[in-house]
Amino acid sequence: MRLNVWIKGAQAATLALAVCFSLGASDAGSRYNNLGHRLMCTCGCAQLLGECDHVGCPSREQENQELKAAIVAGGSDKQILDSFAAKYGATVRAAPTTEGFDLVAWIAPFAVFGAALLGTILLVRRWSVGKRPVEVTASDAATDALKEKIRRETGDGGF
Repeated sequence: MRLNVWIKGAQAATLALAVCFSLGASDAGSRYNNLGHRLMCTCGCAQLLGECDHVGCPSREQENQELKAAIVAGGSDKQILDSFAAKYGATVRAAPTTEGFDLVAWIAPFAVFGAALLGTILLVRRWSVGKRPVEVTASDAATDALKEKIRRETGDGGF
């Protein structure tokens, strides 16, 4: 009996969480905010369209109006982003797509880092191959004479 109460309570909590997270998910304001942060302002200020605070920005208002109109017209996020990219160029997107050649922009940094790490490892290994630690060998008479001369000229340090 108690187990059923716990199960029903867990189900109710899960349902409440699902409802809370789904509220506003299709709201036009949240879509505008989301899409505004996925597009760049084209005036050259290098800011996201949703955050452009460039004083006297010549393109912010026009782009915001276009974005609002596209959302009201019922276009999907992909359609809206594609229409902006078609009109203003691919650089209007804040991040490259994960399709086609744009996928290189996501993969290349990791590939370059991996190649540099591998190259560094191989270079260090190559430097260390064939190098043996310096071994102390039995000294000959010339070495002993040199050591004695050095000791006399510098003193034995008083140690």
